[in-house]
Amino acid sequence: MSAKATDAISQRIVNETADCGISLIASLPDGWITNLITHYDRDKRFRHVAVNREESAIGLCSGAFFSGLGTFALMGASGFLTCIYAITKINYTYQIPLLIGITLRGRPGDGAKFHQSNGLYLEQVIQAIDIPFVPVETADDIPRIGTACRHSRVMSRPVVVGFTREMLRGEA
Repeated sequence: MSAKATDAISQRIVNETADCGISLIASLPDGWITNLITHYDRDKRFRHVAVNREESAIGLCSGAFFSGLGTFALMGASGFLTCIYAITKINYTYQIPLLIGITLRGRPGDGAKFHQSNGLYLEQVIQAIDIPFVPVETADDIPRIGTACRHSRVMSRPVVVGFTREMLRGEA
């Protein structure tokens, strides 16, 4: 893994979200997205808010929608799984669009044993609540973030964008 490659990918993701009109980022750390969070935190185009619970990111971003802000909630896969009630209660009930970025932990190649259940259940949970899911598995997929953001606004519901470790490292 090259720091230069990771920085380049993070900057491309940051630029893509800025191009979508996103200006507020709410995040909870995950080892895979530390570099990306740092890029958002340092970029003057964004207000970055570090939250202590993933549900807080959903609530903050959903409330900010009513003030006209474009928002992005960024978290790990396991944190996303804790947000199902908040998403279905707040975003589905009140038709609030939201771009949610998650790490695709637990896929083959992830050596963290405690994340393996994410790989077993994540996509089935996403399907169970009928939330659109857009995987970003290579650098060439980064423009799909903009597509996901626009789709969220068209359907007035959240869309999940999932990042692989290899893509975030600049290896794919």
